[in-house]
Amino acid sequence: MLKIDGLATGYGYAEVLHGLSLELNEGEIVAVVGANGAGKSTLLKTISGLLPVRRGTMTFKGESLVGRRPEDIVRLGIAHIPEGRRVFPYSTIDENLSVGSYTRDDRPAIEADRDAAYRRFPVLRERRDRPASTLSGGEQQMLAVSRGLMSRPKLILMDEPSLGLSPILVDRVFELVRELNAEGKSILLVEQNATRALAIAHRAYVMVTGEIALTGTGPELLGNAEVQRSYLGG
Repeated sequence: MLKIDGLATGYGYAEVLHGLSLELNEGEIVAVVGANGAGKSTLLKTISGLLPVRRGTMTFKGESLVGRRPEDIVRLGIAHIPEGRRVFPYSTIDENLSVGSYTRDDRPAIEADRDAAYRRFPVLRERRDRPASTLSGGEQQMLAVSRGLMSRPKLILMDEPSLGLSPILVDRVFELVRELNAEGKSILLVEQNATRALAIAHRAYVMVTGEIALTGTGPELLGNAEVQRSYLGG
């Protein structure tokens, strides 16, 4: 579904990704783990068109993503749920969901998806007319996920979805990733909680300073001594 080969990009004069290659098959949860500064978020921003490709190729379902505008990448079927939620704080919850559907014009289906979001997270329905800034961190994460789903994506890019959440809400986030995958969504999951990410991933990549250092199934990497030592506290 997603194939990246020799990808390089960065900020200004600094190159952050150095010839990175990975792939994701339809129906998979693929985790990308690694230390802070490894380039994980930069990878997702490049896939979603927020950063330009300097070298290499990216294709989604056989179509090149290189040089496409972010909104066109959304239309192809890729949604980016960013680190830190990044909801629109002064807009209502309902307005935030509307923003997620801006590439669509099928009104009845949009309203059906909005209702589905409120069924999944009833707290959002209760507060639909309130500013998003009134939500807790966990509730804002629910809103960010729901907003992403409003574009009806085939592939979801999730950047640190458990960051800053309580242990109970972390459990709910990883349960939600499983649920979305069971509903047919393919997921590229960037996550610093490597133990939890690898536990649910079909396959995973370990990033080190802008390059892929290791790859394997989730269980393989969980049992890898180097991964245990460097990322899992073993």
